[in-house]
Amino acid sequence: MSQNDGARLINGPETATSTLLLAHGAGAPMDSNWMESVAGGLGACGVRVVRFEFPYMQRSRELGRRCGPDRLPKLLDAYREEVMREQRRHGVANVFIGGKSLGGRVASLLIESLDDVQGCLCLGYPFHPPGKPESLRTEHLESMQSPCLILQGERDSFGRREEVERYSLAPSLELIWLPSGDHSFMPTKTSGLSEADNLNAAIDHCQRFITRHQQG
Repeated sequence: MSQNDGARLINGPETATSTLLLAHGAGAPMDSNWMESVAGGLGACGVRVVRFEFPYMQRSRELGRRCGPDRLPKLLDAYREEVMREQRRHGVANVFIGGKSLGGRVASLLIESLDDVQGCLCLGYPFHPPGKPESLRTEHLESMQSPCLILQGERDSFGRREEVERYSLAPSLELIWLPSGDHSFMPTKTSGLSEADNLNAAIDHCQRFITRHQQG
């Protein structure tokens, strides 16, 4: 069960060895069913998961209508402040950052400038806007030195397997494909898999990545 800490939601034990700051995607808030499933699953595995919302999503709640994402500098500043807040309150040991789609992209752009962050997890990375494979968002992924895990559905319209496998990505980046999954890892009916199957696989991959890269 999630704990509400003001503007944040927390899953998992307070005494956990590692903490994951998990940001939402562009269109759905931190308490969407998808975010609840992932955060709850990782929390049950013993990871402390802290969810937060970017300023534009907070405005959406206040106004009762959807607001578009803030510009990238504001998103980066907001995420950086959440990392600093977490480190001030709970120390610097074994902090990971990540998120769904937009949230994961912001984390991946930020991690190289942060101290005492062990790795980044991108759940459905937006390699390019749907239908615009020429508009790549991969430059920083080609030279990234920090450990990074990208979990991607094979038929994700933001970067399908046949496209992404042609990209030049840094050796520090681990790319794992979820069978027949879309941008939220939902498989096709003909695959014989369920949404729960792919979400459970994603949670397992995240937990293994965190365990492998945590200190101590």
